[in-house]
Amino acid sequence: MIPLIDVSPLATATGAQEVGAQIDQACRQTGFFSIVGHGVPAELVERLEVMARQFFALEADEKSNISMARGGRAWRGWFPVGGELTSGIPDMKEGLYFGQELPTDDPRVMAGRPLHGPNLFPVQPAELRETVLEYIDALTQLGHRLLRGISLGLGLDEHWFDRHLTHDPLVLFRIFHYPPIAENDRSWSVGQHTDYGLITILGQDDSGGLEVEGPNGWISVPPIPGAFVVNLGDMLERMTSGAYRSTPHRVRNTSDRDRLSFPLFVDPAWDAAVVPVPMAGTSPPPDAANRWDGQSVHEWSGTYGDYLWTKVGRVFPQLKEELF
Repeated sequence: MIPLIDVSPLATATGAQEVGAQIDQACRQTGFFSIVGHGVPAELVERLEVMARQFFALEADEKSNISMARGGRAWRGWFPVGGELTSGIPDMKEGLYFGQELPTDDPRVMAGRPLHGPNLFPVQPAELRETVLEYIDALTQLGHRLLRGISLGLGLDEHWFDRHLTHDPLVLFRIFHYPPIAENDRSWSVGQHTDYGLITILGQDDSGGLEVEGPNGWISVPPIPGAFVVNLGDMLERMTSGAYRSTPHRVRNTSDRDRLSFPLFVDPAWDAAVVPVPMAGTSPPPDAANRWDGQSVHEWSGTYGDYLWTKVGRVFPQLKEELF
């Protein structure tokens, strides 16, 4: 079981240090934890699920009106089942890619910066646009509070991440739809991988199927009503010289119904240089051989955008070739 943490004190003036200590322990042990007391309205979560199910019930021809090929360098829109790769193998899911809503005259968009720009929204359901943007805003605020807790857990001042990496974070949001997979079918809804940035805040329906690599094998992460799952990305493992874990995880939907998940990624600014945090510790251990893609998070140099774009290009190689 992964820890369950009440993070409500992070929004107040008292109790945050204790929550930071709980988060710190979870980050060192599993790199995953569930949270309650997050303050995100249940009505918003329920509305998002309703809108998502309505969209994925549409015919492919209608969904393709907002296909990712139409999103250009902003890398937004819909992809069909099998359209995204993990380690070169198609995942058995379809999805919608969103991010911060930026106008076409934003300097970053005008400069052609990848993963920045306006979102693509479908005609139906019409309420999806408003719901997605409201959800992104609510979870981005939650992400800043969680990073406050991580700062405190690391013995830093509570605003360290905001000052150095996330004053203007890169925020990306996905809605994934996973058809059922038969028990005797060894395909994966999502193959083994790690996330790339700082933290992922995951909403999931009650279907189950998420698994996390633990010290003694794979651990099931069953949904908890009203809770989010939080996991760490590669940058936090890099920044803590391996003290925190960017833990491999995977999904296999063997339930008898469709599954939905809603991961939101709070990442460093695109042009941020991701350097170790000021903490006592040893040099990072060799990690390439033990990582899912064989690539060390400690041996590269550059900005977060450099790292992210290398990884994302492997997920949609054909789309990258067409657009860049």
